[in-house]
Amino acid sequence: MNLAMLKPGEKGKITKIGAIGPLKRRLMDMGVLVGETVKVEKIAPLGDPIEVTIKNYNLSLRKKEVQGIEVEMVK
Repeated sequence: MNLAMLKPGEKGKITKIGAIGPLKRRLMDMGVLVGETVKVEKIAPLGDPIEVTIKNYNLSLRKKEVQGIEVEMVK
């Protein structure tokens, strides 16, 4: 499952970052790393962007950016 499939309030543990090149580097610089827990805070009415919390700070990411981030559900 990818991060874009999570609903607001759900958490996931990052298992793989499928982005390549500058996008992967930018995500990693923002703290999006394998093993981190991410929580979806809210999704814009049209589904883009998605606001997530990771490492106690909020990020707003485009849906196409998070579709390559694989997660497993966490309770």
